[in-house]
Amino acid sequence: MEDLRLRGFNTSSTTSTPPLHTLRHARRTTLNRVFMAVYTCAILAHLYHHAHKLIESTTLASFFITLSLFISDIILAIIWVMQQCFRVAIVYRSEFPENLEKVMKKSDFPALDVFICTADPYKEPPIRLVSTALSVMAYDYPTEKISVYVSDDGGSQLTLFACMEAAKFASHWLPFCRKTNITDRSPEAYFASKHSWSSDAEKIKIMYERMKVRVENVLELGKVSEEYITDESERRALSKWTDEFTHQDHSTIIKVLLESSKNKDITDHLMPNLIYLSREKSKTSSHHFKAGALNVLLRVSAAMTNAPIILTLDCDMHSNDPQTPLRALCYLSDPKLQSKLGYVQFPQMFHGINKNDTYGSEYKRVFQTNPMGMDGLLGPNYIGTGCYFNRRVFFGGPSTFISPEITEISPYNVVNKPIQSQQILDLAHKVAGCSYENNTKWGFEMGFNYGSLVEDFYTGYRQKCDGWRSIFCNPKRPAFLGDAPISLIDGLNQCQRWVIGVIQVEFSKYSPITFGTRSMGLIMGLTYTYYILLPNWLIPYIIYAFLPQLALLNEVSIFPKLSEPWFFLYVFLFLGAYGSDLLEFIVEGGTVQRWWNDQRMWTIRVLSSYLFAFLEYFLKCLGISTYGFSLTNKVVDDEQSKRYDQGVFDFGVPSPMFVPITVAAIINLVSFFMGLMQVLKGSNSEGLFLQMSMAGFVVVNSMPIYEAVVLRRDKGRMPVKITTISTCLALALYVLASQVLFI
Repeated sequence: MEDLRLRGFNTSSTTSTPPLHTLRHARRTTLNRVFMAVYTCAILAHLYHHAHKLIESTTLASFFITLSLFISDIILAIIWVMQQCFRVAIVYRSEFPENLEKVMKKSDFPALDVFICTADPYKEPPIRLVSTALSVMAYDYPTEKISVYVSDDGGSQLTLFACMEAAKFASHWLPFCRKTNITDRSPEAYFASKHSWSSDAEKIKIMYERMKVRVENVLELGKVSEEYITDESERRALSKWTDEFTHQDHSTIIKVLLESSKNKDITDHLMPNLIYLSREKSKTSSHHFKAGALNVLLRVSAAMTNAPIILTLDCDMHSNDPQTPLRALCYLSDPKLQSKLGYVQFPQMFHGINKNDTYGSEYKRVFQTNPMGMDGLLGPNYIGTGCYFNRRVFFGGPSTFISPEITEISPYNVVNKPIQSQQILDLAHKVAGCSYENNTKWGFEMGFNYGSLVEDFYTGYRQKCDGWRSIFCNPKRPAFLGDAPISLIDGLNQCQRWVIGVIQVEFSKYSPITFGTRSMGLIMGLTYTYYILLPNWLIPYIIYAFLPQLALLNEVSIFPKLSEPWFFLYVFLFLGAYGSDLLEFIVEGGTVQRWWNDQRMWTIRVLSSYLFAFLEYFLKCLGISTYGFSLTNKVVDDEQSKRYDQGVFDFGVPSPMFVPITVAAIINLVSFFMGLMQVLKGSNSEGLFLQMSMAGFVVVNSMPIYEAVVLRRDKGRMPVKITTISTCLALALYVLASQVLFI
């Protein structure tokens, strides 16, 4: 606790102190535990049935089929058991930010450094970055204590220009927010909402629209022309860039666009610090993607402002509640939590998702329900954005401190010099250099962790292993809102990157299966193990998407008949798994239609993103391929947006990811109708019922694929090339299975 006192926290507490937060356990926890016990018994009985059938197998084909189903169900059982760890201690929290000033003086509020990362102005529109930066600069928090750092990993003059425009507009926007006390502090969100505008609002809106036009014109032009440079300081700031600069080798560039000790808004109030940073890049040095950018931000901010609290944000994730830092402070300033509290995580939520969330972009389990379950243990995982860190968490465990090589960037250091002083700028440039991390502990024992494409998951996990805990703060009004992919292929590519990242963690020496369960305890360790084992869903999904259906095409029964007792066990296992998942989804504010789309998208992701992630990881292990960090495209096409709003799937890109899901759709459709014909003929209908039900379930889930292949003529239809390849593969698979398994 002593380190937090040194860094500006007032930790005094008395018995009469009003509460800053409360906690209550979910009422359904007991019911969850009872269901777990019953369902576990059913799983054990099911596995016993498989084992018995395996022993009784008389042919090689029947042995292979039974073994495949047995292995699949073991994997599903293991993942299900781990998933239940999220349901044994679900908690809900409430904060009382209005009590903060009763506990500590506003002047004692700790300083806040905000990290915003961007990398490509063409995939991540600079105007979204501007709105995100302005939304946090306008927090209900002492402005002189806020420092906003923008990391531009693309090294683009377009991004710097957008930040300059944001700095100028902030002098009008911040006073407007204070005067009107509006809740939407993102100008993009505020002006997109339906308000009855005052004369002041109209003036601000006109200013914002003009700024937006300038930023978009510069983006379209591809460079900042002379007509957009208004003064000599901007000319000097932009002089280092050339048309070929973007993504090329370059030295570190740091521009202080606003300094809180000097710059004032139009009402003579001090403004927050706004610092643009583009770290040094070299083709001969590894840059470690986003984790590397965050570590540079961590060091540069330590040299310049060194706030004890750090907020990390994606460039499109604007603040939706100006009191969010006060909510985080309700936990970070609590003396009972301070000694081991590493971070406060807010849920990742999105605006612009269509009514029924066609692509399952909400990820409700990952971003909302699972973190609540982890919060009852040691706390949620870090999800990469909307997270308030205690800076100390990046320098070892609560009881161990790893000192950085340069004492000036220690979390205990207090920066007293102006951030534009030559000494401070020289230090900031030094720690942002490519060679600075060589032969150091950065990225391995200090800072954000390297070794996985999901640096957020890996970093939060390692911090838990070090002894830190976290808090999940989920207020009724979303704290942050971001952009979700409205393109199917963008969503699948994003998922593929995540899957590769968790596979890397699975096979690292810090795997949650071994290291995590020892460090955090069994149940907490299993919550992280659940995530790294999710890619293994690929095995049972492939088997259940093809094997029963191919057997049905060959009139071979592989499941119990309607008249057998084991049939009802299969029904219970299916309805129990899907029913409990649906109930959890709806309890946390979902709808049946959204749940249906969500579970359909999990199937699509497994047969596409998961499959290709495994292939890429395998090729990387063989030295054939290298990992890429592809950004999710945030630019919206009008026709694509229209299809998305209508809830129509977009298959317009001829991606190989669409091949396996189309093959599965074709085989399941044909097998269902072949099974239906067998039933109508009256042959073995009892034995084929479960296989027909399974095929029918996949067929219903695959309706958008059939529409895209046969009925649609728009740009989002399935490409003919993909349909042709998928049909040929489906036919080849049927012939192979008929000749090998079902002869």
